[in-house]
Amino acid sequence: MKWSDYFNRTSLRQYLMVLLGTFIIALAYILFVSPYKFVPGGVYGISIMIHHLTKDSFEMFPDGLPIGVLALLMDIPLTIIGTKILGPKFGLKTVLGFVSMSVFSSVLEYFHGYEPLVADNPLLSAIAGGVLVGIGSGIVFKAHATTGGSDIIAAILAKYTRGPLGLMQIYVDSAIVLLSLAAFHDWSIPLYSWIIIFITGKCIDVVLQGLNVEKALIIITEHPDEIREVILYKMDRGGTFFNGRGMYHNQERNILFTVLSRRQAELLKDFIREIDPKAFMAILDASEVLGEGFKDLKVES
Repeated sequence: MKWSDYFNRTSLRQYLMVLLGTFIIALAYILFVSPYKFVPGGVYGISIMIHHLTKDSFEMFPDGLPIGVLALLMDIPLTIIGTKILGPKFGLKTVLGFVSMSVFSSVLEYFHGYEPLVADNPLLSAIAGGVLVGIGSGIVFKAHATTGGSDIIAAILAKYTRGPLGLMQIYVDSAIVLLSLAAFHDWSIPLYSWIIIFITGKCIDVVLQGLNVEKALIIITEHPDEIREVILYKMDRGGTFFNGRGMYHNQERNILFTVLSRRQAELLKDFIREIDPKAFMAILDASEVLGEGFKDLKVES
């Protein structure tokens, strides 16, 4: 691969996205997650656990071993092992991801310390931490990178067990969360940690797919032309006709597919009630809509 492939305009934008995403994640871990001993899986969950367990154990680090350094010391061998077992799947952006995470975390540890940003409010801190980790991780994923860590362990397990990668990730993170119970003997820690994991997943979906308000509509009607006029000229949208056959009467049916905003979908329902009260309509949530009139497919790629 040529050096120009690493430093073209698109790649530079992605590197900046990785840096932004890892900075947001580092903020979450140091300001909201670590102070309450939450362990939401991953390498940083293990690092947070070790950090608290080593408090007052080292004269040089009275608060415990630094989280960012611990994570880096785990990420480097994991990446080397993963590269040997899985092949060279971990590119420059992933290396940048876990190195920048460590640097940002270490800087925050040095200047901010280990006090919670929101004192005496673990629930609010868990919610804020989950939101920030989700947003940061989503930005990193949009740059086609990862932050390494437990993702590599899950990928190795998936290779040898032939299990789904997502399921292996859940197993790895859940095991790390349960370790926190054994380490701290406090049920609230794994429970709060699972709240963080849940919120993180939802926020990653929002970043990757957006706060979509689009609805996909499937309409079966005896008056397709009238409904077509409404969609084209009142909604300023398009659609597609299909030919179908009803199961019960085995008759030809007109099927219309279109994608509208939530408000337009409600308006169309009112029009269809007037045009064809016997029409059949299915309204589905469209998690992501790409193409003319919506997100640019070229930008997404």
